[in-house]
Amino acid sequence: MVLDAIRGVLESMEPRRVKAERVADLIRRSCGYRWVGLYDVDRDKIAIIGWSGPGAPAYLRFPASKGLSGSAVRTRTTVVVNDVTADPRYLTAFGSTRSEMIVPVLDPATGSAIGTIDVESEHVNAFKDEDRALVEQCALVSAPLFIGRVVG
Repeated sequence: MVLDAIRGVLESMEPRRVKAERVADLIRRSCGYRWVGLYDVDRDKIAIIGWSGPGAPAYLRFPASKGLSGSAVRTRTTVVVNDVTADPRYLTAFGSTRSEMIVPVLDPATGSAIGTIDVESEHVNAFKDEDRALVEQCALVSAPLFIGRVVG
């Protein structure tokens, strides 16, 4: 199962960036998503730390108040948009994206958003309740990757 595989990656001695890339790849491959990215969140910015898919996003870092990610961070809840062309908050990372889900990674001690998992699809209405539930579980299991890092 993907959650056990993520735990195994986090227990490895690999550098943080490699762990982030491996976690993104595990989520992408196990669920059949086109692209998955893991992002750090701090007071002012959201910045990519690892991804799996056809390439780097258009925005490697952006203000923490912007986009669907900013909404997920601000509300500390998952944001699912099954037609990004209809949502003015969407920041175009890939021209072919039609659905996007942003799951905040919360610090268990404070409840604040310390990261996000960004999942993208080229299909409209790509994400169902099962997708949301699974990626939210991935975010819970992945929290140690974000806890204790130096915030800039």
